[in-house]
Amino acid sequence: MSGSVMKTFIVCTKLKEVRHIQRRCLSLSSSSWNIRDNILYHPRPVDIPNVSLTEYIFSKIENYADFTAFECALTHRKLTFGEVRKASRNLSKALRKKLGLKKGDVALIYFPNCPEFPVATLACLEAGIVASTVNSLYTPDEISRQLKDSQAKIIITCQEVYANAEKAVASLPGKIPIICARTKSDQSLPQGAIDFTELTNTIIDIPDLDPPSPDDIAILPYSSGTTGLPKGVELSHRNIVSNLCQLSEHEVDFIEKAHGNFQEITPGVLPMFHIYGFTITTLNVMTNGAKVLTLPRFTPETFVNTLKEHPITLIFSAPPLVLFLTHHPEVKKEYLKSLRSIMSGAAPLGKLDEEQFLQKAGNHVYMSQGYGLTETSPVVSTTSKRLRQLYKEASNGSVGNVIANTEVKIVKPDDQTGTPLGPNENGEILVKGPQVMIGYHNNPEATKNAFLGSWLKTGDLGHYDENGLLFITDRVKELIKVRGFQVPPAELEEILRSHPKVSDAAVIGIPHDISGEVPRAYIIPKGELKPEEIYDFVAEKVAKYKKLDGGIELVKEIPKNSAGKILRRQLKQKYLNENQ
Repeated sequence: MSGSVMKTFIVCTKLKEVRHIQRRCLSLSSSSWNIRDNILYHPRPVDIPNVSLTEYIFSKIENYADFTAFECALTHRKLTFGEVRKASRNLSKALRKKLGLKKGDVALIYFPNCPEFPVATLACLEAGIVASTVNSLYTPDEISRQLKDSQAKIIITCQEVYANAEKAVASLPGKIPIICARTKSDQSLPQGAIDFTELTNTIIDIPDLDPPSPDDIAILPYSSGTTGLPKGVELSHRNIVSNLCQLSEHEVDFIEKAHGNFQEITPGVLPMFHIYGFTITTLNVMTNGAKVLTLPRFTPETFVNTLKEHPITLIFSAPPLVLFLTHHPEVKKEYLKSLRSIMSGAAPLGKLDEEQFLQKAGNHVYMSQGYGLTETSPVVSTTSKRLRQLYKEASNGSVGNVIANTEVKIVKPDDQTGTPLGPNENGEILVKGPQVMIGYHNNPEATKNAFLGSWLKTGDLGHYDENGLLFITDRVKELIKVRGFQVPPAELEEILRSHPKVSDAAVIGIPHDISGEVPRAYIIPKGELKPEEIYDFVAEKVAKYKKLDGGIELVKEIPKNSAGKILRRQLKQKYLNENQ
């Protein structure tokens, strides 16, 4: 054999060995490499810059200044990325100069999905103001509760929901100013409101502030955690930046960056106030130059029209929306022809539901599931394209592998040792990573109870398989999830007990084909009481998804333990046994 042939043979042999090793490493990287001592982890960390959230976002969107960032799907008013930057900077300076807000103050951001939401939020963050996002469906009572707990100094809202904000402020001592955006040309500014458009269009000549510290609190969304009333979740600039960097890791980043004439288009139907809608469908989408078609609220007609009129390439959803896309007769297959990717989160999506959606949309669509919670900014795990290729049907129904810089372990509920369980053993999911919250606002006891050492207790039950694929099976926490929205039983019970004809009450979540779950109440009445009277009483005080659509049952006693805690799981099991 000649020297040249011999060299070629050796090179080819080495190439084969290298390719074999590469294939072996690819397999290991998604299986044994991400399980160590029964702890799930990601083998390749990402770098997280030591910057504020606004520094991170604004540095990314510089490249897309002339692309449309947000467009209202109903009114068609739109903002480019450059206009978002300019408007948020002007509003940021107005908040400081004209309204006297200071670093660390809290602003309540109260909008349905609209182009003004990111402007208001980014303006607050640039000024060092904490943005406390509030559910746009909240009643004045619910808004006033968040105003009091967060100690907000101002509300930024729009004309559609201004009346609720005004009523909430009127119920509190002191004066809280309200900035109001007009979202239609024929709207007039409510009396006493501050004009949002004037503030965003006015250039104020004051020096820029130094950027907030990455460890300062950035946003204060509200969550019930594993139990109890809603609590402010303190998420720092670093928390959110970390999650955005984790999502930009090449294996899980399925959003193609805008370039030339190409731009991803997604319907903004998930609520922007919710951490999923805030981090994923607002900020993460912005960093890739994608266009969001904002929908103020979901209705079948407006959503189907959006699919029909625009070449939608991306959809971020919760399970009820996936089921709607799959089964609603008005959603035609041709409306999904441009769709490249869909991500489902907020609640588990079953394997069969995944398969039925792909049968309609086409197997060319990349379908991802993700898992997270408000306390983790929110993403903990997701299914990557590589994972789908490796495990195919075996990954259906899974929420994937943990993302970079994150660890997950499964422990027996109430196991104070935190001993991790092995594959296919069900238990509570615990999380550690840079995206995990600072704690609960003004609630050190709840913060203490949320952690086991340095691990966040999620209150969710699940397991992982031999490949490190995570599956969510149930919840330890008694939180009710209606269409992805949190409904704390304790909040409804408190309202029920305020009725003069109610002696005691308990609330559970029961299964529902469309909503996932709906609240059901058990009431010990004082004298004669009609269930419809109670239903209407609660409906006047809560957002629509919190209504007692699971029914009301009058009972003689409510099961409690020796400490007086309601045994909701016992009530739920009784209901399930009777309605199998």
